[in-house]
Amino acid sequence: MTLNCRCDAYKLKVAAVVAFYMTAALVMVFVNKAVLNSSPDLPLLFLLLQLIIAVVLLHASAAVTSRVELPKLELQTAQNLIPVVSVNIIGLVFNTLCLKGVEASFFQIARGLNLPLTILVSSIHTRSKPSSRVILAATIVTLGFLMGVAPSSSLPTTSVPSTLSLLYGFLSSLFIAFHAVLIKSSLPHCNNSTIQLAYWTNLGSAILLLPFVFLHGEFSILEDLVHDSTWDPNVYLWGTLITGIFGFLLCVAGLLSIKVTSPITHMFSSAARTVIQTVLGVWLFNDILSSNRAASILLILLGTMYYTWIKSAETAIPPASRRANDVEALGNGRDGFPKDSDGELTVIFNASEEDKQ
Repeated sequence: MTLNCRCDAYKLKVAAVVAFYMTAALVMVFVNKAVLNSSPDLPLLFLLLQLIIAVVLLHASAAVTSRVELPKLELQTAQNLIPVVSVNIIGLVFNTLCLKGVEASFFQIARGLNLPLTILVSSIHTRSKPSSRVILAATIVTLGFLMGVAPSSSLPTTSVPSTLSLLYGFLSSLFIAFHAVLIKSSLPHCNNSTIQLAYWTNLGSAILLLPFVFLHGEFSILEDLVHDSTWDPNVYLWGTLITGIFGFLLCVAGLLSIKVTSPITHMFSSAARTVIQTVLGVWLFNDILSSNRAASILLILLGTMYYTWIKSAETAIPPASRRANDVEALGNGRDGFPKDSDGELTVIFNASEEDKQ
């Protein structure tokens, strides 16, 4: 009975974290798109301001509650976190450029290689092979994404994404896959604190991005826009504030999602979010939903539901003989309690660090 209660509590915790992540992500996408539509020449400055707001909010949170503990700025820690911070800001830049060039409802489709790339990077990192069922589920979801990317004669020219935007989507997917894997290995350098890692990530990303904002000439562009009577600064200012706040929430939510579950679960929650995002894009921005994109949504749903069924089946504790020899059954929990149900990919991730918690 106690074990059942613990399993139920774990499932509720995972569901809450994923829902929190999806809500913050959806707000970010649509407000980001509105701002980029109004000020398309300021993408890097827009991203920089979001990062700065997130850092300020972390300081404000630490001043209000002792539960938010900011890290000490030590050189050794900064050096250890260079990989995850660098991958984070590169991924964010490509992510922003991709969103700038495609419709909001098409955004996740443009980044449809998240799933296979994350599985590939995780498999290489852990030197393990995903189960055939996980590969099948990923294949179904990926086919849905690819169908959405395929050319369609029913789409007007303005709705067809450019090759460059699709390239940005691919590069964003690649660096998101690296980032999802690096988070697990970076947490021990931050006392296994997602808040401290979020602080380092936002502060470091802002520092790395600042010189590129100057090189891109966006401060000069902003000065010209301020003197342009046709430019409405309200969308940019309010959008920056809202996305800064939700960017802070999204950073924490994303870190919690990967810490509580695994990179693969994190990516599949992103796939499910695509469906909601497409519907809202059609409603809010009058995006066009072609038959190809509708079919892609159906495949995404089927693949996600199949993966959910796999997770449900794997939640049950397997026999001891299987646990001893099957990496898929090991998990990364303790005392027989499955801390996450994606054991095939997370068992290798800092297993000793998980046991210390």
